[in-house]
Amino acid sequence: MRTETKMMTLILQIAETLQVEAVALSGSRTSPHSPKDEFQDYDVVYIVENLNDLLSDLSWLDQFGMRLIEQHNVLGHRRLYLMLFEDGNRIDLTLCPKEYIQEWVDSEANFEVIKDDKGLFDSYIPSPKRYWTCPPIEEEFAASCNEFWWVSTYVVKAIRRNQLIYATDHLYGICQQELLKFLAWQVASDKGAVDIGKNYKYLFHYLPAEKEKVFSAHLDLSSIEKVGQSLFATMKLFDGEAQELAQKMGFTYDKEVAEKMISYAKEKLSNH
Repeated sequence: MRTETKMMTLILQIAETLQVEAVALSGSRTSPHSPKDEFQDYDVVYIVENLNDLLSDLSWLDQFGMRLIEQHNVLGHRRLYLMLFEDGNRIDLTLCPKEYIQEWVDSEANFEVIKDDKGLFDSYIPSPKRYWTCPPIEEEFAASCNEFWWVSTYVVKAIRRNQLIYATDHLYGICQQELLKFLAWQVASDKGAVDIGKNYKYLFHYLPAEKEKVFSAHLDLSSIEKVGQSLFATMKLFDGEAQELAQKMGFTYDKEVAEKMISYAKEKLSNH
């Protein structure tokens, strides 16, 4: 596996060959919170003046090495090339026209400029609080509660219909995401605004180990039976967190709705 020094040297050499205007690094390699391991991507942006010229023939990407797999994406005015190489390194390379630097900056929580002879980045600053969570206002709290209990009915319906994928998608993709949001709000209500990271990856750094253990114990969604067990456990956890957060923040929590939805789920799934 090529070392970080070799990879950064290569990234800058190719930028020079392509006459790139400026180069910056973002993502986990610029975050003090991120673990340093072999899976860290090189999130790189090339600020360019000749985007169409570079897009007309992408053979220059071969200079980075042999790829196991890659993906090309259009992001606004930018182009993103995700590349996993045979040696295990990965580069997420963005080509950004220089007139749209702000568009790229707005998409990043933090970045480090590593080449900028013309000072193109001088007037731009990163948004380090992109993944920060603040205590909720009561409207946000109420909307999240409503979303959780409403979507729980979709999970119930899917379990009754034996639709594992549909049930899993709604339980983890929505209900448990609302629970994670509540856990983040709990932290923020105690500590003020905090950096929970993308997809809540730092959330449990702020919480007792028992909290993560309890949450993780309900992530087995490998069968309809397991999804049902997880649903009831998730409902119980959410209800507890909602009551605690409401009391802490002075919000109104509709406990009756929670009780009705738990009863509804038990009734519909009692003989399933």
